[in-house]
Amino acid sequence: MAIVKIRELIGTSTKNFEDAMQNIVNHEVEAGKNVTGVHVINQTAEVKEGKIFEFKVNAKVAYKWEK
Repeated sequence: MAIVKIRELIGTSTKNFEDAMQNIVNHEVEAGKNVTGVHVINQTAEVKEGKIFEFKVNAKVAYKWEK
């Protein structure tokens, strides 16, 4: 029987939304998680002096939970 655990995280990037989401996945994989999917909840961007300064992705990450 497999159990899937869900974690909600916020990733950031100065490049784009895709990079912000990849940073979330990289973080979880480096922590030893077996990531199986990502569900984006929200995307926002911080603006400074009329230009996008930072992209933010709020996402739920699914991974197989193992003891």
